[in-house]
Amino acid sequence: MFLTKFPINTARRGARHLLTSQQRMHAAVLAGFPPEDQGARPLWRVDAGEQRTDLYIVSETRPDLTHLVEQAGWPTRPDRTWQSADYAPFLDRLAAGQRWAFRLTANPVRSIPRGPGARGEVKAHVTVAQQEQWLLSRADRLGFRIGLAASGIPEVVVKDRRTVRFTRRNADAGRDVTIVMATYDGALEVTDVDALRATLCSGVGRAKAYGCGLMTLAHASG
Repeated sequence: MFLTKFPINTARRGARHLLTSQQRMHAAVLAGFPPEDQGARPLWRVDAGEQRTDLYIVSETRPDLTHLVEQAGWPTRPDRTWQSADYAPFLDRLAAGQRWAFRLTANPVRSIPRGPGARGEVKAHVTVAQQEQWLLSRADRLGFRIGLAASGIPEVVVKDRRTVRFTRRNADAGRDVTIVMATYDGALEVTDVDALRATLCSGVGRAKAYGCGLMTLAHASG
């Protein structure tokens, strides 16, 4: 597995073209892998901050993002190209009891039963409380525990809540798609190493093709 970080030059028209469409960014990410390497679908997430905007990708093979540099990066700045690191050494160092800061952008939804033999109806969680509980209720099987602050409040913040809409192309041409997205920043404690490794490599929840599901860890402060 590889973890890749690509700095996006938001001043470029090509970058803005990608950032305003989950579908276009999805296609741009897939274009970084030759057809023979497009086995398991890569996870991706865009982190947009005041100072910088970065694209993160987790994939089975190392991507070639030359096309993104030309479209949305700094083509004349070799120091501002993408960085891909072998994810295995980090995954191997995970251990129960470790504390990490985390970030996750996800599609918090629930499935409402329609009766025997019928597929459930997918409905989005739309309030902050619902979206927070969506993650808290899954944490155990995802391999971690979200602790409580001194005030008794879970150590997670739900932010950048938004809804994206587009019409899916190709086989599902004409089908309108609506994705409710939320970003979670917080602190976790590792409880099940194998489950957490699977979470980091395979993602969380639905809409993974469109920028949801990728969780990353960083050293916790304090």
